[in-house]
Amino acid sequence: MSQADRTLTSAKVRIAAMGDLHVKEQDSPSYKELFSEVSQEADILVLTGDLTDLGKPREAELLVADLRSCSIPVVGVLGNHDYECGHVEEVRAIIKSSGMHLLEGQAVDLNGVGFAGVKGFAGGFGRFMLSSFGEPAIKAMVAESVEESMRLENALRQIRSERAMVVLHYAPIVETVEGEPIEIYPFLGSSRLAETIDRFPVSAVVHGHAHRGKYSGKTPGGAPVYNVASHVEKPTGKAYALLDL
Repeated sequence: MSQADRTLTSAKVRIAAMGDLHVKEQDSPSYKELFSEVSQEADILVLTGDLTDLGKPREAELLVADLRSCSIPVVGVLGNHDYECGHVEEVRAIIKSSGMHLLEGQAVDLNGVGFAGVKGFAGGFGRFMLSSFGEPAIKAMVAESVEESMRLENALRQIRSERAMVVLHYAPIVETVEGEPIEIYPFLGSSRLAETIDRFPVSAVVHGHAHRGKYSGKTPGGAPVYNVASHVEKPTGKAYALLDL
């Protein structure tokens, strides 16, 4: 490794992270000024899903128009809202046309940081995690949760950087969904994601989805986890968090 490469690897990278923009066709706030501000504050922008409100192609087009004011690399994943209208393939294509690194079981290296991302899925946490038992519908739900965890594992295996960030929509731990009604915890994330994360050296995890959740927590293995949904209060006092890796 050259001296230049060592310097790049050791230099701190500032990441702005936020989720749950929920861009609508009408009466949606513009994110142009925010993305422009983020470009001055950070080296990379990470978006943690629910980029659109109903998964409509027009909503994705409005997001992409706002992203033109962002002059730094953008990494992101989709959320459950981005699937709502059944046009996810078109939404995906529109978002990728902006140059965003849209991760769906893949990894990308930017500025010496490896990003591994999946949407994730529901399933519950700890000893209350849903098991594959009973009706086919329950087994299908658990299978989807397991599949997302396997895709995350495959993405993490692709990372060669010393620093790694996991990008999710659903939460991997219960701590960062605290504040939401306890009855909906099983639909906000799954401990299976944390089990996968803890098999790898991960510097930080970001997710959204839980609008009333808590900003920070840790996986059982000690990886820092941040709920960066735009609605969650953050140390920055902004809609986005700033993380140095």
